[in-house]
Amino acid sequence: MHGASTTAGARTAADKHTSVVFSTDAEWADHLVSFVRAGLRDGEQVQYFADGTAPELVTRALTRHGVDAVSAVRRGQLVVTTAAETYLAGPCFDPDAMVGLWHEAVASAEAHGYTGLRAIGEMSWGARDVAGAERLLEYELRIHHEVFDPLPLTAWCFYDRRLLPRDVLDVLVGAHLTRRGAPDPSPRTPALRVAPLADRPGLRLEGTAGYESRRVTASAAAAVSGSPAERMTLDLTRLDHLDVAALADIARAAVRRPSPVPVRIVGAPPSLTRMLELFPELNRGLEVAGR
Repeated sequence: MHGASTTAGARTAADKHTSVVFSTDAEWADHLVSFVRAGLRDGEQVQYFADGTAPELVTRALTRHGVDAVSAVRRGQLVVTTAAETYLAGPCFDPDAMVGLWHEAVASAEAHGYTGLRAIGEMSWGARDVAGAERLLEYELRIHHEVFDPLPLTAWCFYDRRLLPRDVLDVLVGAHLTRRGAPDPSPRTPALRVAPLADRPGLRLEGTAGYESRRVTASAAAAVSGSPAERMTLDLTRLDHLDVAALADIARAAVRRPSPVPVRIVGAPPSLTRMLELFPELNRGLEVAGR
């Protein structure tokens, strides 16, 4: 696997925000080395936020694979720290604060003469009892357009199969439009998968939005209400089922948005139209294409 030869600013948001799934230490090291080597070569600052890995193991692995990590750390181009010391240091994980931190981090990297910022974050904390961990999916959905669209930032979210439950991993990985890593030996599609739209602010819901997927629906609704985009689209073309409770979550989120422009829904299943006829109060904040 080789790092990209172009700088972050020349690529799309989908290219710059990638999930990386691995099952062994050797796979972890291969992804780490290719990512860091490309960043150092392209004049970017590289930051690594460890969670299950000791920071010294990161620099040791890089050195063992021929990357002069010691010199890179000394000159400030490579920064290895932990999630607990940075974005998990506060009372809880906050997607809004993280969006601001990314903008600040990129501005700092550019002020120090780097062409952009590269970052790796170990995401295993999302499956632990960390305050705010339930907002991780909301965060992954929002940063596609709020962070990666406007900024010269490339980030790989590291997901260790050994540390995350299967259902949690499947949903979080599905929130990325670009994915790396060995294929799952026994793939399984979650009941509901949500991902950002590649070409405009919005989300695509795929599968079944019902009782079993209530937490995923809540995260999608939070991403809708939290987005600062003036216009937002929900693509339901691949949605097989949507129950009243899920629709109510989305409708309430649309009303809470800072923008007065209704959330546009495309590919609405017939059941959604019927529910809006039965519960007209849910129409507020939504615009169903073709109605």
